Amino acid sequence: KDYADIDAVAFTQGPGLGGALLAGSSYANALAFALNKPVIPVHHLEGHLLSPLLAADKPAFPFVALLVSGGHTQFMAVRGIGDYVLLGESVDDAAGEAFDKTAKLLGLPYPGGAKLAELAERGHPEAFSFPRPMLHSNDLQMSFSGLKTAVLTAVEKVHAEHGGIGEQTRNDICRAFEDAVIDVLAAKAEKALRDTGFRTLVVAGGVGANKKLRERLSRLTIRPTQGKGRLKKPAEAVQTYFPPMEYCTDNGAMIAFAGAMRAEQAVAAGGFNVKPRWPLTDIVKSAEAV
Repeated sequence: KDYADIDAVAFTQGPGLGGALLAGSSYANALAFALNKPVIPVHHLEGHLLSPLLAADKPAFPFVALLVSGGHTQFMAVRGIGDYVLLGESVDDAAGEAFDKTAKLLGLPYPGGAKLAELAERGHPEAFSFPRPMLHSNDLQMSFSGLKTAVLTAVEKVHAEHGGIGEQTRNDICRAFEDAVIDVLAAKAEKALRDTGFRTLVVAGGVGANKKLRERLSRLTIRPTQGKGRLKKPAEAVQTYFPPMEYCTDNGAMIAFAGAMRAEQAVAAGGFNVKPRWPLTDIVKSAEAV
């Protein structure tokens, strides 16, 4: 492979840090200009959304997508490339952000989400109990800020009573926090599938690398609603897909793939327009369309 094989140059237009976006845009436009090729601006979250399609065992449309990362936690109905409907999202902290902030409260280095998950494997499941915010709300909105506050309260109490946090106590808090987040994501995923009628779930984003989340969502089923005098129906199976581990966090392959899927939107090189603040809702349909 060499430069002669390039048909177009895709780059992340947003959202993200302005300086980083400008660096990528400048390089992409300069390369495309030198090769006399067009550029394809890509939404960062669409890259994550489509990353499971890079796997050999890829999902078929339609599906529910759970985008779960340090900056976003959203459920999307996906019927095809560019056909996305926002179903619900976190109203405050993203799940990945809550992982990192909780890790910081526990004295873990930033970004601490992966380390928190590692310590959680050694925690006792009944040692602490944290709230599951909005678990039973009749929508697909989520909230993780209050959960983080509950952890802070527990940490302060342990410090006051024992003068510090022991190793096992830290592990136990990590376990309780992780369990709470996963309970919420699993419950909302089931509701999203039930509401849309889809039976395929796709999980993308950095938190999608979490081992316990993968295990839980891989076992997900659609439990039947029980009415009076009705026979209980069996639970419906769900097909759950995750991107390969190397494509969970930010990577160039997902941007290149999303760009290839939007090749018709290629434009001439030379523009350096980036969008640090660019909600995915700017390129998706209204939820009323579901």
